[in-house]
Amino acid sequence: MKRIGLIGGMSWESSALYYRLINELVRERLGGLHSANCVMGSVDFADIERMQVAGEWDEAGRVLAAEARALEAADVDVIVLCTNTMHKVAGHIEDAISVPFLHLVDVTADAIRHARLSKVALLGTRFTMEESFYRDRMSAHGVETIVPDATGRTTIDRVIYEELVRGVVREESRDEYRRVIAQLVAAGAGGVILGCTEIELLIGDDDASVPVFASTSLHVRAAVEFALA
Repeated sequence: MKRIGLIGGMSWESSALYYRLINELVRERLGGLHSANCVMGSVDFADIERMQVAGEWDEAGRVLAAEARALEAADVDVIVLCTNTMHKVAGHIEDAISVPFLHLVDVTADAIRHARLSKVALLGTRFTMEESFYRDRMSAHGVETIVPDATGRTTIDRVIYEELVRGVVREESRDEYRRVIAQLVAAGAGGVILGCTEIELLIGDDDASVPVFASTSLHVRAAVEFALA
């Protein structure tokens, strides 16, 4: 089994989900008492969030690149960044390491194309929804992404930062997300990307009338397939 390197802490709730899903999948594949061979570097999310708000993306990229180098020094065979939003600085990480970097957007796009869809909704932090890094990479795979209107984006982002990253899951927020998803489906989305790890704590397949692409679960599956290949 190859060793998986995880860059986590953004938030630790999402990192815990990554860790659990990776180990559950390894156990499912290998049986018995098997668990994943993995190493996690976990940053302080308060520092990263401050950099996000201040627009200090290069500095955040340097922090995560340093984590990636430390993981490579720990003899990992592949590196996984356990957050959607911070894939905005994925280039910093890729430039800093020689081992493979498993890009979350590529994995998610592959699943969407396999489902023969070309237009999907994207839910995530306001950075993911409003900046171009996610949409542009999806577009390079032939996938068009649409995002909620301004009110919807505010709702999605608020629930992430005020509730989900703190481990708070509210039924009222689930209903709000369902309404936003329904609006996007009415606008032509043939599927919906859960483009923030913590959203998977709130929304599942039963919450939409179209296919749901849970980016974390897809990312985890790709990492485990790499490790067991």
